[in-house]
Amino acid sequence: MQDDTSNSPAKINTEVPHSARIWNYWLGGTDNYAVDRAAGDQYVAVYPQIKELARAGRYFLARAIRFLTAEAGVRQFLDIGTGLPTVDNTHEVAQRIAPETRVVYVDNDPLVLAHARALLTGTAQGATTYIDADLHHPEKIIERARPSLDFSQPIGLMLMGVMGHIIDNTEAHSIVARLVDALPSGSHLTLYDSTDDDPTFNKAQSGYDDTGAVPYVLRAAEFVTGYFDGLEPVEPGIVPLGQWRPEIEPFERKNDPTLCGVARKP
Repeated sequence: MQDDTSNSPAKINTEVPHSARIWNYWLGGTDNYAVDRAAGDQYVAVYPQIKELARAGRYFLARAIRFLTAEAGVRQFLDIGTGLPTVDNTHEVAQRIAPETRVVYVDNDPLVLAHARALLTGTAQGATTYIDADLHHPEKIIERARPSLDFSQPIGLMLMGVMGHIIDNTEAHSIVARLVDALPSGSHLTLYDSTDDDPTFNKAQSGYDDTGAVPYVLRAAEFVTGYFDGLEPVEPGIVPLGQWRPEIEPFERKNDPTLCGVARKP
């Protein structure tokens, strides 16, 4: 495990809820604080399905990595917006199939950094690296990832439930396009993001945004599918989380207001 700490991370703020810690709480983890649990409970009171959606996101991550590693032959991953480690993290799933796989995690949260150092350790054959960087600066992410990844070979770019933190619509699409542009042919974009077509979900998210936490923007389905423009979606295309190559019936057939997909760069 290596990490890039050239920029000292900010201190952990336990006074304001944080999305990574709330997500950890919904998944049954313990790496959270009272303020996160209160915000998480408030969200669940309005939209109880959020806990199932959180689990569905983890299941999709594992299924996508298994596809990319076992079927598409990807041996490098750039996972941006890592969040707090849980079970079956990107390197664990990929390196079980191909121990030589190299994974670069990217986040800019000090608690995530602390846990990454302790838990995100890879195989001897492969490598697992952590970069402290901000999604708003894709060129800097690519620059810092170059020492660890071979940009002449396919890379799996993972953006799992993070794009809503980019508030400006134009900037959100631009960031994904700039990241994909830096990748070689044969690379894949794996992304999921929640949509705004469920009024109750919108109400819960609005209440969360009012807590003072970093807001998260729910967007139209057409906007989310736009992240994949110019790429070649693999079957079954851009679909709700539970419908992408489901392995557990009937749970993974639910039509959660979240779209996901894996798409190849020509």
